[in-house]
Amino acid sequence: MDARDAQQRSIANPRLLPIGNLATDHVSPHDWQGKMAFTADTTAFDFSGQHRDAFAGKRVLITGSGKDGGLGQGLALAAAMNGAEVVGVHFNSSYRDGFDLVDAIRSHGVEAFALQADVTSHADLWASRSYTIDQMGGHIPDVIICNSGLTESGYRFGRSLPENDGENMAERRARVRSAFMDNLTESRLVMNTKIDGFLSWTHLWASEAVYHGTPLQLVYVSSSQAIDPGVSVPGYVIANWAVLRLPDVLRINLGKASDMVSACSVMFPFIRTSMTEEYADNDRVFGRWQSRMLETHEAALSVAQLLSRPPDELDLGCFRLNVTGDADDISTTWTRVRISLNEEDLGW
Repeated sequence: MDARDAQQRSIANPRLLPIGNLATDHVSPHDWQGKMAFTADTTAFDFSGQHRDAFAGKRVLITGSGKDGGLGQGLALAAAMNGAEVVGVHFNSSYRDGFDLVDAIRSHGVEAFALQADVTSHADLWASRSYTIDQMGGHIPDVIICNSGLTESGYRFGRSLPENDGENMAERRARVRSAFMDNLTESRLVMNTKIDGFLSWTHLWASEAVYHGTPLQLVYVSSSQAIDPGVSVPGYVIANWAVLRLPDVLRINLGKASDMVSACSVMFPFIRTSMTEEYADNDRVFGRWQSRMLETHEAALSVAQLLSRPPDELDLGCFRLNVTGDADDISTTWTRVRISLNEEDLGW
C-alpha cells in the first residue's frame, strides 16, 4: 500500500480511523495484502464505443458502488471502461471490495478514488463534498448515479415461524415478536437509505451545481417493484416508489435554477448480484418480469444506452428497463412510465 492510498483511506471519511484500525474491523496493512475482493471481468464492461457519449470525458460519482458483484460496481466499471475522466467509488461498509475496485479501475489508466460515507449521515454528507471536489480536480461531478440500497429478508405476514423443539408458548411468542421487530428495523433502514440518503445527497450536489455554474445529471436507481410490488418487502417497495418522485421534488426546490440539473429515475428488473444470487435459479421470484436475471454488465450497458441520450430528454422521466426473450437470447428495451394523478368527485 502506498502513501497515497493510506492517506486516501483516512481522508475519505473523517470518522474513519487510520489504517490498522479501520472502524471496528481492526485490519492491519499486513492483513490487507493478498485479500482481493474483486471478481468482475472488466472486459465485459468495455462496450467497444457503443453509447460512449454516456460517460466519455465525464466526472462520475456512483453511490453504493463498493460491493463486489453489485450493480454499483458494474456501473463504475462501465464508466471507467468507456471513457470517464474520473470515477468516484462510494461505499459504507464494503471497504475492502471498494478499494479493490478503485485499484482495478486505476489499472486501466483511469483516475478513481474511494469515498466511504453513510448516505443517511449529514456529517458524512458534508465532509464528502470538499473531498470529492478535491479528488475531481476542483470540479463537481458531471454525473451522479444514486445506487445505494438495502434489501429486506421479508415479512411472514401470518405464516408461522418454524417450530423449535422444546420451545414453550411464551418463548415462541417472544421469538415471533422479535422477528417482527427485526423486520420493522430492516424496513426503516431500507427506507432511510433510499429516501433520506438520495434526497440529502442530490440536493447537496444540486446546490453545488448552481453555485459552480456547472450542469449536473442525476440518476436515481429504483426498482420495478415500485409499480409492480412483490410480496413481503413493504419497506423496499415504498422506498423505491418514493425515488420516482425525487426528480420532481428537486426541480420544485431548485426553482429558477432548475435548468442547471437534469434528474431522472430508472426502474430495473431483477439483476443478478451478490444480494440476489440465491434467487438466480428461482423463477418464482423473477419470472413475472423476465426469463432470467440480468447480469450486471447487461444492466450497465442499458444504463449507458439511456445516458447517451441528451440530458434534457431524460429530465424528470421515470424509465423502466424491460426484458424479453428466452434465457439464452434476451433483449432489453426502455419504456417511459408516466405517473398520472386522477381525481374523482365523491357523491356525498
